Amino acid sequence: MANGQMANGKGGEEKAQSSKQQMKPANGEVDIFTGTLGKALGGGAGGFVAASERVTKLLIQRGRPTLFSNALPVTVACSAKKAIEIMLREPQRVQKLKDNTAYARKKIKEAGFDVLESPTAICPIIVGETAKAIAMSKRLLELGVFVIGFGYPVVAEGHARLRCQISAAHSIADIDALVGALKKL
Repeated sequence: MANGQMANGKGGEEKAQSSKQQMKPANGEVDIFTGTLGKALGGGAGGFVAASERVTKLLIQRGRPTLFSNALPVTVACSAKKAIEIMLREPQRVQKLKDNTAYARKKIKEAGFDVLESPTAICPIIVGETAKAIAMSKRLLELGVFVIGFGYPVVAEGHARLRCQISAAHSIADIDALVGALKKL
């Protein structure tokens, strides 16, 4: 769940808990845990694998993507580390994100749009055809709202969408502006 890492649970811990429950390994422990340094951690690039030293050495030596890639820039790793520190120290940020997301999802639905349910701060609005999603995204930008429109081959044909990314930094007025712009489409 790249979109919800560190943004679910009281202080972001829900990701690890839900992963453990979904995997249900025989010994009760998670052997390999993967994640991304983008989205909630703000790094925008890279990811990680947390595992035993034996597993990580095997991945470093035998994992094809690792063999042909570069190390993360120090700035990305340090930014992710700082984001984790802040989120653990200030869990109210996670709550604000949840509150904003719930408000946005409710208002988008009330405006008549088909927004998918998700435990993350991404509110995908299904619009159908790719050309329609791109045109709507362009019009929203003209109205002062930046929302990505995408479709096939990223999602199945006929399931193109607008990808609204909600943030803890958004105000209610910002979300109302998004919904107001959507209503003008």
